[in-house]
Amino acid sequence: MNALSRLGQGLRLTLVLWLLTVVVITVPMLGLARIAAPRQAEGSLVRVDGRVVGSALIGQAFAGDRYLQGRPSAVAYGGGDSPASGPSNLAPGNPALAMRVAAEVVAWAERGVGRPAADLLTSSGSGLDPDISLEAARQQLPRIAAARRLPIDRLEALLERQSHRPLLGLARPPLVNVLAFNLALDELVP
Repeated sequence: MNALSRLGQGLRLTLVLWLLTVVVITVPMLGLARIAAPRQAEGSLVRVDGRVVGSALIGQAFAGDRYLQGRPSAVAYGGGDSPASGPSNLAPGNPALAMRVAAEVVAWAERGVGRPAADLLTSSGSGLDPDISLEAARQQLPRIAAARRLPIDRLEALLERQSHRPLLGLARPPLVNVLAFNLALDELVP
C-alpha cells in the first residue's frame, strides 16, 4: 500500500468518526437537552422584564454599597460581551496572591467588614463563581441596610429565602447566588 492510499484511508476514517461523534451523537443530545432542560440548555439566563441581566451560573461584578458583592475574580467582567473563564493561577506561596488578599482585607475593612469570610478574599478556580457563602453574605448586610435604609432583619429574612442549602446538609455550607439576591434586593420597597 502506498502513502497516498494510506492518506485516503486516514481521511475517510476521520470523516466517518467525525460524522459519528458530531452528527449521530452530539446533535441529537443537544436536541434532547433543549426538550428535557430548556433553561439549562440556554445557559440558565436570568431575565428581568424580558431583558437578559445575567446567568445564574456565572458571577458578575456589582458596584456600590447597595448590592451584595461576590468573590474576587481574575476575570475582567464587563470587558466585552461575555467574560472568559480563567483563574489567577497564583499558588498559595506566591507573594502576588498574598498582596492581592491583603488588598482585599483592606478594601473590606473600609466597607465595614473586619474579618471577611475566605470566599470574599479568594477567587474560585474558574473565576466565574456566582455564589458566596451564607457567612460572606451576612457580613455585608449592615452595609446594604445602611445604603438602602432598610432594617437588617428584613435583609436577614431575604437572605434566608435566597440561600440554597445542600441536599441533606452534606458536603458544603449553604450558598447565596449573588445575582439572584441582588435582583430580590431591588424588589424590596424601603
